[in-house]
Amino acid sequence: MLSVLRRLPMVQAALFILLLVTLAVFPAGAAPTQAHRASAPAQSHSRHHARRTTHRRTTHRRTAHARTRHHARRSTSRSRRLRAQHRAQLRAQLRAKSHSAHPAATQPSRESTSAPSPQPTAEAEFQLQQPENAGAQPSDAESVEFRRIRIVATPPLRGSFASLQRQNERTQADGLERILNNADLNDRITRGFLVPLPTSRALTVNTRLPKNHRYCRPWTADFLSDLARAHQARFHSSLEVSSAVRTIDYQKRLERTNGNAASAVGEVVSPHVTGATIDITKKGMSTREIYWMRIQLRALQDAGKIDVEEEFQQACFHITVYKSYMSRPELRQARRRALTTQAQAPDDSAS
Repeated sequence: MLSVLRRLPMVQAALFILLLVTLAVFPAGAAPTQAHRASAPAQSHSRHHARRTTHRRTTHRRTAHARTRHHARRSTSRSRRLRAQHRAQLRAQLRAKSHSAHPAATQPSRESTSAPSPQPTAEAEFQLQQPENAGAQPSDAESVEFRRIRIVATPPLRGSFASLQRQNERTQADGLERILNNADLNDRITRGFLVPLPTSRALTVNTRLPKNHRYCRPWTADFLSDLARAHQARFHSSLEVSSAVRTIDYQKRLERTNGNAASAVGEVVSPHVTGATIDITKKGMSTREIYWMRIQLRALQDAGKIDVEEEFQQACFHITVYKSYMSRPELRQARRRALTTQAQAPDDSAS
C-alpha cells in the first residue's frame, strides 16, 4: 500500500506531462489545417480565373482564324468574279472588233453569190501581199489560232521520215520552188516572194544568221507574228528564230558539218530551201514555255496548218508553215480591203 502511494505522484506527474504535450501538439497540428482551409477558396478562384482566361484566348484565336478564312474566301470569290467579268469584256470587245472589221462575213452580199474570181498563182499572190506583211501589224482576228490554255506536261514532238516526206509533198502542192543559190535568193527577195522575219519585242533573230537568210514566206511571217505575240502575252518574254530560209548550196555545206541536217538534193530534202520553214530555239525557255509551245504547235499540226519536229541536238522547234495557215476567208477579205486602201491612198513619195 505504501509503495502504491509512493508511485501515485509519479503517475500524476506523467499524466500532467502527457496533457501538456497533447495541448502543445494539438494547436500546432490544427493551425496548418485552418490555414489550408482559409487559402483553399483563393486557390480555387485563381484556377477558375486561369481556366476562364485560357478559354477566352482560345475562343479569340479560333474566332480570328475563322474570320480570316472567311475574308480570304470572300476575296478569292470576288477576284474570280472580277476575272470572269474581265474575260467576258475582252471577248465582247474581240467580237465587236471582228464584226466591225469583217462586215461582209455577217451580211451576205451580191458578190458572194457571183462566180468566184480567178485566183493568182502562188508566187504572184504573195508578191502582191508582201508590202502589207512588211509594214502592217496583223489584226486581232489573226490571233485566234493561239488561245489561252492550261499548261500540262506534254511529250516531245518527235520528227520522222514520214513527216519530212509530208513536208516536201505539201510545199510542192503549195507551188514552192527550191532556192538554188544566193543569186536566186536575192532575186526572190527583190520580187517580194520572200519577206523579212517580223522582228519585234516579242520575236528576235539569232545574230549569227546571215542577213540575206533572215527571210521567209509571207504566211510563215504571219505565223511567227501570231505565235510570238501569244507567247509574250503569256510569259512576257521573246522567242528567237535561229534559222529561216536556206539555199541548196548552203544546205550542202551544212550537211558536211551537221550530221542532223537533211539532204539538199533528191526527192526528200530540207524544207528550209523553200523559205516556208523556220527554227525557233529552245535555249532559255522554261519547262512551262516548252510545254506551252508543244500544246500550241500540236494543235496547229493536227489542224493541218503546220508540221513540227522537236530537235534536241540543236535544241529547237523545226516548223514548216503551209499556205493553208492563211486560208481563212475573213483574213483574205481583210487583206483585200487593206490592199484596196493602200491602192487608193495618195503616194507621199510623189509629192
